[in-house]
Amino acid sequence: MCPTNFADEFTDRSLEPSLFAGKLAENLPQPDLNVVTSAGVRIPAHSHILAMASPVVENMVEKPKMNRKTGEKAIPILGVPCDAVSAFVRFLYTYRCTNEEMEKYGIHLLALSHVFAVPTLKQRCSKGLAEKLIVDNVIDVLQLARLCDAPDLYLKSMKFAATKFKAIEKTEGYKFLQKHDPWLELEILQFIEENELRKKRTKKHKEEQNLYIQLSEAMDCLVHICTEGCTGVGPYDMGPSKKEPCKRFSTCQGLQLLIKHFATCKKRVNGGCSRCKRMWQLLKLHASMCEQPGNCRVPLCRQFKLKMQQEKKGDDAKWRLLVRKVVSAKTISSLSRSKDSKPQPKRELQHAISCLQGLQQT
Repeated sequence: MCPTNFADEFTDRSLEPSLFAGKLAENLPQPDLNVVTSAGVRIPAHSHILAMASPVVENMVEKPKMNRKTGEKAIPILGVPCDAVSAFVRFLYTYRCTNEEMEKYGIHLLALSHVFAVPTLKQRCSKGLAEKLIVDNVIDVLQLARLCDAPDLYLKSMKFAATKFKAIEKTEGYKFLQKHDPWLELEILQFIEENELRKKRTKKHKEEQNLYIQLSEAMDCLVHICTEGCTGVGPYDMGPSKKEPCKRFSTCQGLQLLIKHFATCKKRVNGGCSRCKRMWQLLKLHASMCEQPGNCRVPLCRQFKLKMQQEKKGDDAKWRLLVRKVVSAKTISSLSRSKDSKPQPKRELQHAISCLQGLQQT
């Protein structure tokens, strides 16, 4: 039931009005106009308070509708339930809106906040409606968000529709949308398609970053094996110094097996062995990243550097890009390890270095 007078509610401390409203409430005069609803209910109000809260109401107050017989000033707020109008007028007084009012009249209040240019109420309604999105109401909220220029609510509604689309397209709201608003249906379908493409791009980017991190770890393990030695392989002038597996044993073990094969394979020079090709590419990648001037203990590092300097003009752009990506991943990985002391997950070397062979063939 609509209240007929806001004066008592407005001065009631239990409403906790804002400082702005509280100062106005100290000496309120008698209401000087009525807000008229679609049902013909009149809500007494104070024109100066409504005008300060809404520039649209301010223009209406300057030229209110007058009853010729009684001289009554009136402002019509039509097209929404009486209780929604009551909640709207109460907000203009107190800048407050209860959760119950938002749950019952959130859609109506959003429309009123847009029509009467009350941004604080629009923000409150957008947030409240976004929290209450369900399959059955999301289409209505989406349409209203577009009409009321509420971009945050529109985006959240679109995201919700994208995640629940199979259920939403069976609702009466969506069927009505297909018949009467095909442009909005097209926007929804385009958003879903773009959202799927974004997910695929994000997944691909994560996979690529994981690949670069694996190659970065392989480079660290290569230096570790060639300088310190690990469980089964060490520098040419000394045996392996570690009997226990290192922290990156999953990667290191795969690299040791590859080195052992490379050392004994008779096809490595003529390019007839795919495993040896990968080892050549790992050695080249190390040389491309190595910053030591001439005392690097990784085999063939100096020779690869000289060869790359001689062939600099014909250097492959894809290879240079790969080197930059691996260096970047190494930096990011080292920063992450310095912030997080948790052990890093084991990674398989085979998947990482297989990309080098594909890169070399392109």
